[in-house]
Amino acid sequence: MNVIERQSSRTRTGSLALIVAGLFGPVSAVFLSVVPPAVPAERFSYPLDAGGHTAIQIVFFVHHLALAWGLWAVWRSGAAGHSRLATIGGMGSVVSMVLLACQELVAISAATASYPSTTADTVGGVYGVISILNGLALILLGVAVLRARRWSGWARWLPLVLGVYVIVPLTPAIFGPFVLARLTIGVWVLLFAALGWALSRESR
Repeated sequence: MNVIERQSSRTRTGSLALIVAGLFGPVSAVFLSVVPPAVPAERFSYPLDAGGHTAIQIVFFVHHLALAWGLWAVWRSGAAGHSRLATIGGMGSVVSMVLLACQELVAISAATASYPSTTADTVGGVYGVISILNGLALILLGVAVLRARRWSGWARWLPLVLGVYVIVPLTPAIFGPFVLARLTIGVWVLLFAALGWALSRESR
């Protein structure tokens, strides 16, 4: 397989990963919002019991790895150009998304913890740090995409929008009502589906 074929294969699988994972976002958000609670609201695993929490965290782990692969494909497609800013933003967004995937597995250990508690606060704090890093990396990648001018129309704004969205409204919403937080996350993940579609369209 030559370089062009590898690039084409990476773009196809990356765009598909983003679209599938992006569409999963609102589905999981709605599910967690409407499923009958199996534990009190003070439990970290709310609304699921320990078994359900473990299962969905594993699903989220795979889900975030798919998003990381999609971001890798966007970066390597040349959409952001080949500047140092593109490298920092592209690699940073991929690495931070992989770290977020790993944190989903770490969160399994807090399934039975009460909230607030030392365990729950620590896990939540790490989530927050990684999420902010991911948002900042996406902003850098988004600026690089805008400067490179290789994508056109609304598509060239998507990476930047994804990064800014992490800062506002996602981060404030996390501290709000449970359903609002879940739906805000669902909308953010849905934007990755649009990014996958844009990657496929712009590459053609």
